[in-house]
Amino acid sequence: MLEKTEQYREVTVKTEPIFEGKIISLQVDTVQLPNGGTATREIVRHPGAAAVLALIDDKMLVVEQYRKPMEKFQIEIPAGKLDAGEDPMVAAARELEEETGFRAGKLRPLSAFYTSPGFADEKLYIYIAEDLVKGESAPDEDEFLAVEAITFEQAQQYIREERISDAKTILAVYAWHIYRLTGEI
Repeated sequence: MLEKTEQYREVTVKTEPIFEGKIISLQVDTVQLPNGGTATREIVRHPGAAAVLALIDDKMLVVEQYRKPMEKFQIEIPAGKLDAGEDPMVAAARELEEETGFRAGKLRPLSAFYTSPGFADEKLYIYIAEDLVKGESAPDEDEFLAVEAITFEQAQQYIREERISDAKTILAVYAWHIYRLTGEI
């Protein structure tokens, strides 16, 4: 089947930049469709992000912060955007320490995925932090968050209550569940 899908590729005919911000940019592409017609695609460009599943004493480190697009507080695993050309593992280590004050003796890749491939190119890398050492947090000047270590049961409850409702944190909780069942991720 995969060899047949190439015939469905869309070819970009024109790109119109719409917005260039600090974190994202927006463009509208005109594409030629496989049937010869044309269509427009609204595309959000994002530098990518890294996140960390950090477990300490069978608890997961999370941060709670206000998320303006949703107009509510969210409980999430530590995460942040990649700087230009930055290795995602370096970003994950930085974000873990900035947001929680913990440093990882070791980081292992867990997964990577595109957050919303229908309109955005953001790729999010998730790492597992091991051998945690407590240090000092240093959140960004516009970042206001509370740090907590939650139990697996709390994580499940927060998912039911939609206090945890983002894909990266839900994926981390499921990975944690597998780890608790098998001893491996």
